[in-house]
Parts: sequence; C-alpha cells; structure tokens
Amino acid sequence: MFPDGTSEVMPTAAALRKAQELGLDLVLIAPTAVPPVAKAIDYGHYQYEQKKKQHDAKKKQHVVQVKELKFRPNTDDHDYDFKMNHAIRFLAEGNRVKAVVQFRGREIAHADLGKKLLIRFAGDLAAHGTVEAQPRMEGRNAHILISPVKAAPKPAGEKPPKPSAPPPPQS
Repeated sequence: MFPDGTSEVMPTAAALRKAQELGLDLVLIAPTAVPPVAKAIDYGHYQYEQKKKQHDAKKKQHVVQVKELKFRPNTDDHDYDFKMNHAIRFLAEGNRVKAVVQFRGREIAHADLGKKLLIRFAGDLAAHGTVEAQPRMEGRNAHILISPVKAAPKPAGEKPPKPSAPPPPQS
C-alpha cells in the first residue's frame, strides 16, 4: 500500500525499490497474511506519532492513591466533620480513603469506641464511597478502607440539557 492510495501485489524487491523512490520505508503490517501485507510509510514519523499517542494516553490516566485520615477515640465533632469533608473531597477525586483510629496508653482498653467511630464514619460516607473492609485492629490502631463509588459513565457526545429560557416579561 502506497501513500497515493494504490495497493497491488508485487515482489518484495519491487515494493522496496518503489518505496525508496518515494523516500519512504517499507513496513510489514501483516507478515502472516498470504501474501504478506506491507505499507510504505515514513517510519521515523510513524514512531513519533506512536510515542505521542502513548504520551497522551499516559497523561489522561489517573493514579488512585490511598489517602489516610487519623483519628483518636475521643475526636471532637468539629474535627470529625472537618476530616469527613476531606474524605468526601478525596473520594470525589477518585482516591481511596483509609481512616485510622490511633490508641495511646490506656485508650486501648476502649477499642470499641474506636470501632464505633469508624462505623459512624463509613455510614456518613455511604453516599460517596463503599466500604472495602470492615473495621479491624492492627496493634494499637483500628482502620477501615473506603473506595469511591463508581459514577455511571456518560454516553459520548451527549450534552446535558440546557435550562429553558425564562418567559419574556409582560408589560
């Protein structure tokens, strides 16, 4: 296949000669086909285009991170609300949230308070995320993992409806 749109069956040597006359490279597209399919292209430009496509695809990727929020068993309501708003923002960005309750000293005797706090936290975030693992203890910490809720994908090319214009004023 040549840039001018012509395609024909010819020996490899003839195809190579014709590609060199045009200042192009002969690249095998389907070597296992009978007869093998080759295309005359500028290979350097082709590699450049492939790299550019890979770079653009990589740019559009979102790496999911695990954001950690630390609590204590006696965390105050204002602090709890503040951290919950951070968790909502993290989940909206598509990141996972790990809530950790740290116990120090004698607080470990009241591990049930920490688990209640984590269950309350998961319940408050139910609209924004789903619980991956129930609260569990690891040493002096209790933790829970919450992942974002998957939004329904929007069909491509479909635009949101425009609000209707207000009626004209009557005089």
